[in-house]
Amino acid sequence: MVKIRLLLTDYNHGSWNMAVDEAILEAVAEGKQLATLRLYGWLPSAVTIGYFQSLHEEVDVFASLQQSVDVIRRITGGGAVYHDKEITYSFSIRQDNGLISKDILSSYSQISQGVIEGLKEFSIDAKFVPLNDIVIHDRKVSGNAQTRKQNTILQHGTVLLDVDVRKMFSFLQVSDEKIRDKLITNVEERVTSLKQQAGKEISFVEAQNALVKGFARAFAAEFVVSFLSTEEQQRASVIEKEKYKNLHWNRMR
Repeated sequence: MVKIRLLLTDYNHGSWNMAVDEAILEAVAEGKQLATLRLYGWLPSAVTIGYFQSLHEEVDVFASLQQSVDVIRRITGGGAVYHDKEITYSFSIRQDNGLISKDILSSYSQISQGVIEGLKEFSIDAKFVPLNDIVIHDRKVSGNAQTRKQNTILQHGTVLLDVDVRKMFSFLQVSDEKIRDKLITNVEERVTSLKQQAGKEISFVEAQNALVKGFARAFAAEFVVSFLSTEEQQRASVIEKEKYKNLHWNRMR
């Protein structure tokens, strides 16, 4: 049976979350750690933007600062994401591990299967939709993003426990109020949450337990419950300071 390291790191600042994901990627790439599944939350709420996006074109930085919402640029691609009532996973694995296809689309699907299997714990049937979404009855519940470095894949993604689209748009840049209202209506029709689908509140811990079971089934894996190593913590501290707390990085575009 395949062994995968499991890290349950609870709620953290956005800059620390992104730094930890990158430190884990490096440790896995260097063969110092097993393939790793990490589950975590965001406190305070945060907006992350994709590596290739323009911060000021995507995010209302002033509104975010007023509401104490972190704003961070990811090393992965994709669009702006508001992280609030959700659980986030990251999965780091070497490409020569033999578990994951080197084809980008196939690898997205394989890793996303862990989420899909996890949602079955709530009797929710979801499916993967290329390039990187997980949907329930054609409504998005999870967005995912990848980067590949040092022969290693890092994929992280969100699963919405609840969603407030109007609040989300209060932190995103939209040039016209009429366009904003149309976008909000459109997104409300295309996005869903576990609360909406299950008909009840699903806690962070309940979702966490479900995803652990889901990834175990998807990869026929035995989890090795662990903690960040001292080296990973130290490396994450350096990365956080030099990158995710650095205005040059966050405002590079």
